[in-house]
Amino acid sequence: MGVLVYLIIMLPFLIFAIVLSQGKGAFLIAGFNTLPQEDKKQYDEKALAKFMGKMMYGYCFCVLLWILDEVFHTQWLFSIGFILFIALTIFLMIFVNTGNRFKR
Repeated sequence: MGVLVYLIIMLPFLIFAIVLSQGKGAFLIAGFNTLPQEDKKQYDEKALAKFMGKMMYGYCFCVLLWILDEVFHTQWLFSIGFILFIALTIFLMIFVNTGNRFKR
């Protein structure tokens, strides 16, 4: 049952990762889609979308580790996936909010 739940969680993450990694779908990024049009022009939408796509692949990998934990009944796979999930989130927040990496 747990595997099915994790697969249901992973499927939208994987779809978003595929769309974003192609440089499309920047409107799916929370915060960016609420910016006024003149503020959006200051950002490189394609680079931002590709970066977020890579992060979504990372989150999919974390969920995959959780699925493997359910299949093999090992707590350490879940722990590694959870630590990686937290580390990716912290990295994402710091990387996106420091510097002008995605400004034109």
